[in-house]
Amino acid sequence: MLLVTSIIAALLTIIFIKLSFAVIALRRKNRVGLGDGGFDDLERAIRAQGNFAEYVPFGIILIACLELNGAPWWLVAAPGISLIIGRLIHVVGINTPPPDFSKRILGMKFTFITLITLVALNLGWSLYKLVG
Repeated sequence: MLLVTSIIAALLTIIFIKLSFAVIALRRKNRVGLGDGGFDDLERAIRAQGNFAEYVPFGIILIACLELNGAPWWLVAAPGISLIIGRLIHVVGINTPPPDFSKRILGMKFTFITLITLVALNLGWSLYKLVG
């Protein structure tokens, strides 16, 4: 069962839905059907949503693989929490006008460190299970 992954994926999906609704609201407000129409707030919202959609699936897949391969719940939950934190910090950084690059960079650091850690954990855990 993927209990920890289910919780993490559900929380991340809630964030994604919120980001999507923000884009929809700004498109309606600014009467823009496609693209950003030159509106900075819409461009930021689109990129916050897009960036989230680009990175989160890899994290969820790696978290699920780790859990499916029998890693302890805390070893699955820790990077999941880190991914959620990183994505939230990034959203705040990109959506605060003008963009707060320090928070955006911190959010990306959390995200990349988490993804790299998940790669190492998956490789390490898989090799441990194969050899042990």
